[in-house]
Amino acid sequence: MKITIVGTGYVGLVTGTCFAETGVTVHCVDIDTKKIENLNKGILPIYEPGLDTMIERNVQQKRLFFTTNLSETLADCEVIFSAVGTPPDEDGSADLKYVLDVAREVGRNMNHYMVIVTKSTVPIGTAEKVKKAILDEQAKRGVSIPFDVASNPEFLKEGDAIDDFLRPDRIVIGTESEQAQNIMKRLYKPFVLNGHPIIFMDIPSAELTKYAANSMLATKISFMNDIANLCEIVGADVTNVRKGIGSDSRIGDKFLYAGIGYGGSCFPKDVKALIKTADQNNYSLKILKAVEEVNEGQKSVIYTKIYQYFKGDLKNKKFALWGLSFKPNTDDMREAPALVLIDKLTEKGAQIVAYDPVAMPETQRKIGEKIQYASDKTAALNDADALILATEWNEFRVLDFELLGKLMKNKLVFDGRNIYDANEMAENGFTYYGIGRK
Repeated sequence: MKITIVGTGYVGLVTGTCFAETGVTVHCVDIDTKKIENLNKGILPIYEPGLDTMIERNVQQKRLFFTTNLSETLADCEVIFSAVGTPPDEDGSADLKYVLDVAREVGRNMNHYMVIVTKSTVPIGTAEKVKKAILDEQAKRGVSIPFDVASNPEFLKEGDAIDDFLRPDRIVIGTESEQAQNIMKRLYKPFVLNGHPIIFMDIPSAELTKYAANSMLATKISFMNDIANLCEIVGADVTNVRKGIGSDSRIGDKFLYAGIGYGGSCFPKDVKALIKTADQNNYSLKILKAVEEVNEGQKSVIYTKIYQYFKGDLKNKKFALWGLSFKPNTDDMREAPALVLIDKLTEKGAQIVAYDPVAMPETQRKIGEKIQYASDKTAALNDADALILATEWNEFRVLDFELLGKLMKNKLVFDGRNIYDANEMAENGFTYYGIGRK
């Protein structure tokens, strides 16, 4: 079986590589010439654990190819996945420019039946726009070549994407024909041998499912952060509250950890897009609007604690910042809470020395020399007025209190992810601030 993946970003690379792992011949296409040149040299544009070795293996086995020419990949191609970006417009709606560009190019070059699958997260109704774009291009050519469109949203967690793809909880596919359904069923057969289902549905429902899933998870995060803020006011501890409600099987214990807000490429964008879709249909998603409001405010919670502790005098204060990416096991800095913290602290004249295991190059690309970058986590601590934890990488979880005490100017820790034990901090002479804790 031969397929084409258009877009070599996070979703496209993982999707194409995992399909190639099952023996499918995969051509990954991107208009970025430099990115394709790098991929052919084994240089990846993203960090995802295990992806580099899997790509290398499938390239060597001649199952995975990278090119800038979409038309040359279409011969004998059965399925085309559109995995290009859908960045948010200023009003929060998803920009479909790249999705429709792909559809038009397919319409200009296709010569046999194929299934065109939208893998990107797109608003409800996008499939109809894709179909129209293809038909318009065929009409210009004076041809009528049958095809189907489908929606196949991804449910990948950055940092664990390969396992998510190879062993999915479920696969959601929106189709309009039995022929398209059979082709997609054949393509995904290796991934459902674990007994988890392929859920076939109509296309609008599939398009909405991804937004609904991410918005529900974002809601759990913002709800718990709101509860955490209340905990501090009334003298409760959010870690105990989390255990108490997380043990309820109706609620579950995932996404109930208080912190400094969600970020990344999915939750912020998808919440905004779903709110915009509802507004365009004269319906207000009040809960999601509150979710977004809570999240934006949560990104400033640690800054407020720091500001209050130092009584507003942050000029020339030096802070060690551990973690930059929006979550561990990725270098993704999109909507990262650490960026908000950096902006607020540096505006007040503070100095920041940061360390992140993989995200420093991407941070430097985004903000340049606004902060200093340490060679390791220990180097960031030298003469620091306080340690701030923004991302819960595993290597930050166990502290050497003696070393911290020697290197830092003050025994002061601001924990944005609640990974440290407050009692242990106190026993070692440290002043400790978490989220929603006594």
